[in-house]
Amino acid sequence: MAYTYAQALEKLKYFCAYQERSHSDVEKKLYEYPLTKEERENVIATLISENYLNEERFAIAFTEGKFRIKKWGKQKIKAKLKEKKVSEYCIRKGLEALEEEEYNDTLQELIKQKYNQTKANSNYQRKAKTARYCIQKGFESALVWEYLNNLTTNNYD
Repeated sequence: MAYTYAQALEKLKYFCAYQERSHSDVEKKLYEYPLTKEERENVIATLISENYLNEERFAIAFTEGKFRIKKWGKQKIKAKLKEKKVSEYCIRKGLEALEEEEYNDTLQELIKQKYNQTKANSNYQRKAKTARYCIQKGFESALVWEYLNNLTTNNYD
């Protein structure tokens, strides 16, 4: 079905109102509609001016969601935001929205859980597997190793 400019705009307003979207998500969606380049640019401009589309708000929502629900670290969140072509400024704003204490507590809890669940032949292998897991989730390796060494010296397991 061929959409007019007005119909495409309404569809995209609904698309953006349903959940926060990045500019690249909206641009991808726009290619489903037979619009000219100028019309696509006008749609995006309208969505921004009517506050349906806000990159900073998206970065904050994305960051908080991935951290709280999927327990991702800052490195992975930053990489995914870059994939979505979010500006450095908005990425920084999104990461600043995370509370440092909550971030550190989450990492410590992940380390404890993974360390206690991990089966390995030696303590070294157990620590390495735990560290790999947390780093893969996007946490900074220096922070992971700092907490992991504190955990094993304090014998929490």
